[in-house]
Amino acid sequence: MRAIFRPVVLGVVVLFALPAVGTALWWSLVDRPASWRSADWSSSGLLPAPKNVDAAIYVLAARTGGFKGAFSAHSWIVLKRPDRQDYDRYDKVGWGLPVRHNGFVADGYWYSNPPRIVQAITGEAAASLLPVVEAAIATYPFAGRGDYRIWPGPNSNSFVAHVLRRVPQLDVALPANAVGRDYAPGLASVSLSPDRRDLHVTLGGFAGLAVGRRHGFEIHLFGLVAGVYIVRPALKIPAYGRLELLRR
Repeated sequence: MRAIFRPVVLGVVVLFALPAVGTALWWSLVDRPASWRSADWSSSGLLPAPKNVDAAIYVLAARTGGFKGAFSAHSWIVLKRPDRQDYDRYDKVGWGLPVRHNGFVADGYWYSNPPRIVQAITGEAAASLLPVVEAAIATYPFAGRGDYRIWPGPNSNSFVAHVLRRVPQLDVALPANAVGRDYAPGLASVSLSPDRRDLHVTLGGFAGLAVGRRHGFEIHLFGLVAGVYIVRPALKIPAYGRLELLRR
């Protein structure tokens, strides 16, 4: 048993504990607001003016607030319908009815942290997918009061991950530090994406793995993700997120 136990412990320390501790130390030095009241929630200017966009689907993410921002990002979905002159934003939050429609500015800072675009689909491709995305949002099973749990989920990232799994044409996985994205109800879950390009295995969101075109190869432990991405070479570092190996 010792011959097995020691390498496992060493692997956990090297793959998960050290990167997480290092990221936490870095985050402790970052200047950030003391509370949500003093945070910046205004537009970051990341997205183009909606009047200049016909149809679009955006997946955005930004580090979350407080010390938990060292370990996790918050993600959300933004839609632009061809017949509208504004954006529609969908988030899941931890108070009230959790799934919010336009509760925040489409490309707003999250607890003063700047967002980034995880995926952008525009034009005819977006127009054809809008009804499918809307249906996935409407069928999210954890949308009632009390249906939020910060860890292991279902949380904000569990919501966006649900939509991405239901609409594989969006062709993206959430960032490695989007804690809760791998949550699935029950003791264990094994799922294959509808297009059969990604396999996801999880033990209630506490441990698991993912392999495929969108995820690369990942090992999950307590919401942290370690792995590699081959299509665009990158490392997935627990708490830190993605580290590109080649400049675009």
